Amino acid sequence: MIKKTQIPDGAMLSDFGYELPDEKIARYPLDQREKSKLLIWRNGQLKEGLFEELPEVLPNNSLLVFNNSRVIEARIKFQKPTGGQIEIFCLRPNDGKYGIHNAMEQTGKVLWNCLIGGSSKWKQNQILKKQIGETILEARFVGKNTDYFIIEFSWTPAFLPFEFVLNQMGLIPLPPYLNRTAEISDTERYQTIYARESGSVAAPTAGLHFTKTLLGSLSEEGVDSIYLTLHVGAGTFLPVKNENVSEHRMHEEFIELNLESVERLISKLKKTIIAVGTTSLRTLETLYWLGLMVSKNENITSAELSLDQWFAYESAAELSAEESLKLLVSWIDKQPNKKLITKTQLFILPGYQFKIVDGLITNFHQPYSTLLMLVSALIGPDWKTAYSFALKNDYRFLSYGDGCLFLPNEKLKMSL
Repeated sequence: MIKKTQIPDGAMLSDFGYELPDEKIARYPLDQREKSKLLIWRNGQLKEGLFEELPEVLPNNSLLVFNNSRVIEARIKFQKPTGGQIEIFCLRPNDGKYGIHNAMEQTGKVLWNCLIGGSSKWKQNQILKKQIGETILEARFVGKNTDYFIIEFSWTPAFLPFEFVLNQMGLIPLPPYLNRTAEISDTERYQTIYARESGSVAAPTAGLHFTKTLLGSLSEEGVDSIYLTLHVGAGTFLPVKNENVSEHRMHEEFIELNLESVERLISKLKKTIIAVGTTSLRTLETLYWLGLMVSKNENITSAELSLDQWFAYESAAELSAEESLKLLVSWIDKQPNKKLITKTQLFILPGYQFKIVDGLITNFHQPYSTLLMLVSALIGPDWKTAYSFALKNDYRFLSYGDGCLFLPNEKLKMSL
């Protein structure tokens, strides 16, 4: 009998701390993406390199899995007639059952959950207006929830999709720790070159190091690739406040995949699967658990097929990755649009047993963050050695910084 993984209630927040001097935070990206440093952790040993050297350092028969979500211009500034300023930060559509992609294509009017800067100056049902060229955008304060405000956006010309309106009216939402306003250069540099599906409010930053030339070199070396979509939410920056990290409420993020993407993943399972970024890793691991859910109820509805933060710890992993993904494919094939639109709250902590991912390319993360906990789950306490080395050798940290390639010294996939 396969045992369940226990919820790791012994993990303490203090275990994931380190001192990050302000001068180590990269405020701006390098001029050339692929010239960023790459710290390689393999079999417990550290080696230095550059991202442009990836084709030479990746294991043979590797598969890179990328997140192709595009950062939306989620910050919109309105000027009140009285002179005060209101800033709206668009988080996600109020009704997410049809996915973010569908919400971005809506025309005329949308309802979104948002954060508000200067909310005390904005009365309920009051309408704010902003005009650029011939486009006029109105925002109406509909209501307030515990964690967000509900805002109705409407605009003219009404035939324009909401994505176009945001692109015209909004600003790129840089991470708060950069402590600066977005500049014109960020419009390009805070996007991966392969960004396609609009919906993230933060970039999948491991992918910021890749260029067309580097992707071409990887392909020439026989490195395969797959593109999945997880829309990164603002919750990725939420601090963990509980010393016992099992008490932390993990944020939800949207996943949108078509049938072909999962079928292609199944065909590549024998390769060394390396997630490009923590978002790609969470997506891949989530797919396994969704397939397990389908195995227990093949008639599960779209509304029911989403992953809470502890399901992976409370459920026995009775299936191989291939078995689970094939069941998920069968379920997707029955959906009207042949797509998986779901949410994941998967919280990856030390003790988590990886089902699909063998390695990870990622940036250096904030202390005490859920992203650092994920790294610790993958390589154990060696993350401290890697981070200490990076700090002593002038690596650049966080979103616009350098990166790591983590290759654990044993196969992480469960053998049944």
